[in-house]
Amino acid sequence: MKPGYTVEQYADAWVRASEIIQRAPGARGTYLHRKIGEPDTLLAIAHWESKAHRDAKDDRRNETVREILDRHAANCEITVIGEFEDPEWSVLPQAQHAADNSDRAGPT
Repeated sequence: MKPGYTVEQYADAWVRASEIIQRAPGARGTYLHRKIGEPDTLLAIAHWESKAHRDAKDDRRNETVREILDRHAANCEITVIGEFEDPEWSVLPQAQHAADNSDRAGPT
């Protein structure tokens, strides 16, 4: 964050923009993480059904999102680290794993 702009201001605007962006087809959620030991450094991760869905959205089409992105560009240093595939490996707590599998389970 540049001087005069707080993480809380960024996060508030990020939530508002994300709520709009997540209405796009294929949106699967977005997360904002604060870096441990560096409270002014954040990591935003958005999940999409596919790269095609992500590429089809147009953040600039919505005036509110456009204004938020412009404010972020003026008040933050933003580094895009890339686009990634869905996780190939994951380890979930047993309770979460059971809940995820129950959605897929057929009749018992």
